[in-house]
Amino acid sequence: MSATEELYPFPDPNHVKFVPMEFWPEFLASTTGTEFLAGGLGGMAGVFAGHPLDTVRIRLQQPRLGVSTTPTTATGLIKHIVSTEGTMALFKGMATPLATIAFQNAVAFQAYALFSRALSDRTSLEPLSYQKVAIAGIAAGTVQTAILTPVDLIKIRLQIATDRRAKKSNLQSPQAGPLGLVRGIVRREGIKGLYRGWTATVIRDAPSHAVYFGTYEYMRELLHPGCRTDGEESLSTMLVSGGLAGSLSWLCCYPLDVVKSRLQAQGAGGAPNQYKGIMDCFRTSARQEGYQVFLRGLGPSLARAFLVNGAIFSAYELSLRYLSPRSPKGDLELQPIL
Repeated sequence: MSATEELYPFPDPNHVKFVPMEFWPEFLASTTGTEFLAGGLGGMAGVFAGHPLDTVRIRLQQPRLGVSTTPTTATGLIKHIVSTEGTMALFKGMATPLATIAFQNAVAFQAYALFSRALSDRTSLEPLSYQKVAIAGIAAGTVQTAILTPVDLIKIRLQIATDRRAKKSNLQSPQAGPLGLVRGIVRREGIKGLYRGWTATVIRDAPSHAVYFGTYEYMRELLHPGCRTDGEESLSTMLVSGGLAGSLSWLCCYPLDVVKSRLQAQGAGGAPNQYKGIMDCFRTSARQEGYQVFLRGLGPSLARAFLVNGAIFSAYELSLRYLSPRSPKGDLELQPIL
């Protein structure tokens, strides 16, 4: 029996046999499974679209103490990375989110869909109110941090590894690569070490997801009136609405993202911690580098957010349409939630 099969007791007339049932085909044929798969495909599209700019964002957010020759602008940093580390350095750390972002994004979108249905009035044909959209977004943003926090931590640790020669000399080290990093963190700090920065992630993602889904729903209805009911918006509407939703959600939480990135980057390789917590990181960073530090890397982050989330929502909506074909009557068998 394959790993995807489960045995469900289904006795024959003699009550002596069991009928195997394939779990994944049954799951993916359901509304829940379709939404889950579409969310995963959207997440993968987002990773491919935005990882190079994400690497630039993480590098710009790190502390700059003492004399440093590293450029402080996005374009300058991109040229510096390409010339000193090679073009592929812009994709450093992509394997970890690519391997997990499908599941994380699927969880986020599925959680949003489930909370949306729980909050909806089944007797009404009206779309979910924007207030309830925000509530469902907060819940979805909170749920997905359980997966996002360790993934982000490993990604950030890989992205700040800037010395090509040091990297080459450590390729044979048991701590080289994502799995080596995980083993090293668990050995030094235990499982809780993988959740460094979890509180900051929740504080960042819960309200930002309210803005994220709320903006998307509002903009798609503004650009294509009635689409929240019939799900018939164009690709350009998906791209623009998703892009604006991503950019605005990042804009409202960016200072906290700087703090989260610093909290997760500290302690790399067993180095001593610089910050005691969220507030200490705020105060120390502002005192050492000025309050402008909390906007460092904002430009490439907003550009990345537009590209990534335009791709995510478009891939999600188009996947739902493909996986949920029209019935002979012309109605969608499975209406897109977003």
